Amino acid sequence: MTASLIAFRESSTEPEAFAPAPDRVLSGNPQQAAINYYASAGDRLLAGDWRCDPGSWRVCYDPDEYEFCQILEGHVRLTDETGLAREFRAGDAFVIEAGFRGVWETLSYCRKLYVICRVP
Repeated sequence: MTASLIAFRESSTEPEAFAPAPDRVLSGNPQQAAINYYASAGDRLLAGDWRCDPGSWRVCYDPDEYEFCQILEGHVRLTDETGLAREFRAGDAFVIEAGFRGVWETLSYCRKLYVICRVP
């Protein structure tokens, strides 16, 4: 098997629109779109580009789901279950650990690159 290189800029994939489940939304109208540029067999590794309008919603990451984020545009705040809040802006990068529970708040239109890894 030959390994491949996946260049995001060469993709013709269109963004897929979605939103958090209504019972998770806390404020605003956080309409989202994502372009998943890469998915490994079994979706254990995903990579792409995500965009979101302002709003906040409850998030609950699976016990095996880690996410790396690189903010390209905008401003977000993540608050964990204990109330600890962290803000990230364009240029910032961070990892959300498996099992994270809290609130994702998009304070201004946001665009990020992401890598989601599911570790058994």
